[in-house]
Amino acid sequence: MGDLQWTHLIDICGDVVTKRYIDGKEGGAEREWRALTLLAEHAPGLAPAPIAFDGGVVMSRVDGVPLRGMAAAAVHAGALVEAVSTMHAAVPRAVLDQVPVRPWQVGMLGRQVRQWCESWLATRADREGGAVAGDQGDRAAVSAQADRAVGEGLRWLDSWRPGEVGVTPAFGAGDGNLANFLWDGTRVRILDFEDSGRSDRAFELAELAEHVSMWVDGEVNVLRHAELSSAEAARLRECRRLQALTWLFLLSGEGPRNPPGTFARQVERVLARLEG
Repeated sequence: MGDLQWTHLIDICGDVVTKRYIDGKEGGAEREWRALTLLAEHAPGLAPAPIAFDGGVVMSRVDGVPLRGMAAAAVHAGALVEAVSTMHAAVPRAVLDQVPVRPWQVGMLGRQVRQWCESWLATRADREGGAVAGDQGDRAAVSAQADRAVGEGLRWLDSWRPGEVGVTPAFGAGDGNLANFLWDGTRVRILDFEDSGRSDRAFELAELAEHVSMWVDGEVNVLRHAELSSAEAARLRECRRLQALTWLFLLSGEGPRNPPGTFARQVERVLARLEG
């Protein structure tokens, strides 16, 4: 059977899954295949096993319940971090160095967020009176707070120099959506590697912690289970600011995928990150 999943078509036949990309995302299928192949060799069982690559990705079916939507998702936060940490450290450094950098790494994401911030502030007048949440008074308050968050975010970007301090090379999945993590009754297993590649641990954990799915239906605190050096912790704090700003813009449309008021909550999260 086929099921349209935003960027790809999924066909399931027994224990075999075929994933074919339909949105033209450059390199997505190749990244997925590379990830499954690397993890099958260095962390078998953590992800679907690769079967064939023919422009689409043919892989084994993984049993389990997605953590997103699971009432007890927070209970499995430790197992989730264990799975992610295993993935991060699985690929030997000599092999990892040959893996392409994942899309939307720190530099690229920082440049995009800066563009969004500048565009947001330049078009502030056009948004006045726009529906972002609740009644007119609420809309005005949220809009003002959003402008403040964007302005402070832009000032922070002007002063931020990411550098290499706190960078621990890691293989990253590139997507922190809780729906990509399955609880199989014993452990958490990982799906969806179309944005995977070489990354760093602090950046990957920041993306995981700030993903909207980690808090919109109830907080899933993954970071309390992660052991970090002081340098990693400092980089994580900065990367969380970048990821929070990213989600500010991704959620600004208040689409149907999340509950009403999600954007207002994200504004509060951005301000908290920038002030923390």
